[in-house]
Amino acid sequence: MTNIENLDWAAVRDNLHRRGYAQLDRVMDEMECDELIAQYDNPAHYRKTIVMERYRFGLGEYKYFTYPLPQIIQRLREIIYPKLAPIANQWMQVLKKDQPYPAHFAEFQEICKTENQTKPTVLILKYGRGGHNTLHQDLYGDVFFPIQMVLFLSEPEQDYTGGEFVMTEQVPRAQSKAIVLKPRKGDALLFTTNFRPVKGSKGYYRVNMKHGVSEVHEGERYTLGIIFHDALS
Repeated sequence: MTNIENLDWAAVRDNLHRRGYAQLDRVMDEMECDELIAQYDNPAHYRKTIVMERYRFGLGEYKYFTYPLPQIIQRLREIIYPKLAPIANQWMQVLKKDQPYPAHFAEFQEICKTENQTKPTVLILKYGRGGHNTLHQDLYGDVFFPIQMVLFLSEPEQDYTGGEFVMTEQVPRAQSKAIVLKPRKGDALLFTTNFRPVKGSKGYYRVNMKHGVSEVHEGERYTLGIIFHDALS
C-alpha cells in the first residue's frame, strides 16, 4: 500500500470541494489487488452476499465483509478517515447542518454504535459480461459519512472492457450532469456519498450525487468499496 501521507491532500481537498470526487493514484500495488480478488470465494471473510439482479440493483454480485476486516482494509479506513473528516465538517458547516464528525475513525464508529449501526459496510464487487450497477447511494442508517472510497482491483482494457464508473450530479431545478471515469488497477476514487455543498449567488446549496457502473462488455471487473459508516444491526 502506498504511503497515504505522501499523497497531495491539498489537491484532494480542492477536487472534493470543486467536483465532489478525487482520484488517488496507485493506492494499492498489483499484488495487493490480486490477493483481495483471490480471497473472493473464501466465505470466512464475508457476512452477506448480494446477487444484484434479485433486487433490480443491476447485474453482478457483491459481498459484505465481516469484522474483523482484513488488515489492509482496516488500515485504509483508519488512515483515510482523518483526512476526510475536516472536509466533511466544512460541508456540514456551510450547509448549516449540526452534524460534526470526530477527528478519528474509532470515535466515529462509536457514534454509529449508539444508533445500532454495527455491521461493516465494506464490500467487494464482481461484474462479468453484461454486469452493471444502477445509480444509487450507499446509506445504511441515520448516521452516514458524506464521502466514501472505491478501489479498483482490475485493469481496464486488459481485464475487462466497458464498466466505467459513473456519477450523476443533480443541481436543483436543472438536468442531471453525468461524470464518467475509468481509473486503473490500484487506483482509488473518493466521492460524495449523498450530497455536497456548491456555492451560488445566494450562498451554498445542496447538490445530490449518485453513482453506478456502466455495462461491462467483456472480462471480469472487481472493485472494493470502503464506506466509513456501519450498517444497522
